[in-house]
Amino acid sequence: MSKCPLCSAYEPVSFHQDNRREYFCCSTCQLVFVPESFHLSEADEKAVYDLHQNSPNDSAYRKFLRRLFEPVAELLRPGSRGLDFGCGPGPTLSVMFEEIGHTMSVYDPIFSPETAVLDDQYDFVTATEVVEHFRNPSDDLHRVWSCVKPGGVLGLMTKLVRDRDSFARWHYTHDPTHVSFFSRATFEWVASRWKADLSFVGQDVILLTTPT
Repeated sequence: MSKCPLCSAYEPVSFHQDNRREYFCCSTCQLVFVPESFHLSEADEKAVYDLHQNSPNDSAYRKFLRRLFEPVAELLRPGSRGLDFGCGPGPTLSVMFEEIGHTMSVYDPIFSPETAVLDDQYDFVTATEVVEHFRNPSDDLHRVWSCVKPGGVLGLMTKLVRDRDSFARWHYTHDPTHVSFFSRATFEWVASRWKADLSFVGQDVILLTTPT
C-alpha cells in the first residue's frame, strides 16, 4: 500500500481484514480506506445503487434525511441556493429544501450526471451517505467543496469510524460500494486544511462552513 488517497501520506498501516476486503488506516489523516484492487467495477457499483428505492413519497426516508436537513436549514437565509451532491435515483433532500423556499440543483455521477451544475457555487451543498463511496476522496472532496460559496455551508452525513474493535463488527463495511471511512479526526484534518469551521451534529452529521 503506497499512499493515502486523501492526504497522500505514505505507508498507511493495516487496520482490518475480513473475508472480502482489506482496510488500511492513514496515520496522518486517519482515513480508513479500501485499496483500489477491491473496488467494484462501475457496472457492479451501479447495480448496487439500482437496488435503492428512495423517493420523496417515502416518509421513513424523509425522517432519515431530516438528521441533515434540519441543522443545515437552521443556517440558511431565506431563498438560498443549494446543491444536493450525490442525489441518487430518487432526489428527495432537494425536494425538502424546495418545500421551504430554497432553490435547488442536483448532481449524481450516475443518475444526474450533468456536470455543468458543478461549475457554479452555492450557499449550501449537501451530500448524504455519499463520501463513503469516494474512490479518490482528495479529488472528490475538493470537487464538492469548490461548489460552496465563501461563507457557505457543506453538510455531510456519513457514519464515523470509532475504533478498530467496533470497526470489525461494523455493518457499514458490508456494503461493497463503501470504500472510504471517515472519523472525527479525519474531518478535523480536512477542516484544518480548508480553514473551515467544523461542527458535528449527533452521530453522523458533519457541518463545514467556508471562510468568508
